[in-house]
Amino acid sequence: MEKIDNLDRKILSILSKNARIPFKDVAAECGVSRAAVHQRVQRLMEDKIITGSGFDVNPKSLGYSTCTYVGLNLERGSMYKDVVKELITIPEIVECHFTTGPYTMLVKLYAQDNEQLMDLLNNKLQSIPGVVSTETLISLEQSIKREVPVVMR
Repeated sequence: MEKIDNLDRKILSILSKNARIPFKDVAAECGVSRAAVHQRVQRLMEDKIITGSGFDVNPKSLGYSTCTYVGLNLERGSMYKDVVKELITIPEIVECHFTTGPYTMLVKLYAQDNEQLMDLLNNKLQSIPGVVSTETLISLEQSIKREVPVVMR
């Protein structure tokens, strides 16, 4: 990963607050040309410092009312990659992490209701070879969602 300077950080700070802001406005705020901002953003994307630029869709608007975190324990940690291959086929899973602590893996998923959640747990997750147990944590409310702060150096 390339080193980033304060101009990169300022651009990242602006874009992390509003990814749809026109480059001309970013350039004006940074005191550089629009072409300089465009080149910097392209490099930040190529270097995988900027990893996305999409829209956040509210899952509830699509009928997914239940946000759930599921801790998975595997027979062996070395089975992680094989389990991920199975998890990736379940569209309701939106995140998957290989973790330390009480679980081998932690997944975040959305279900339309408790009936669908039970189906996902019993017929999908727990039937994956290598998964020995699951623990389900239902999110009652998301209070914070944000990007990490961009600190100027």
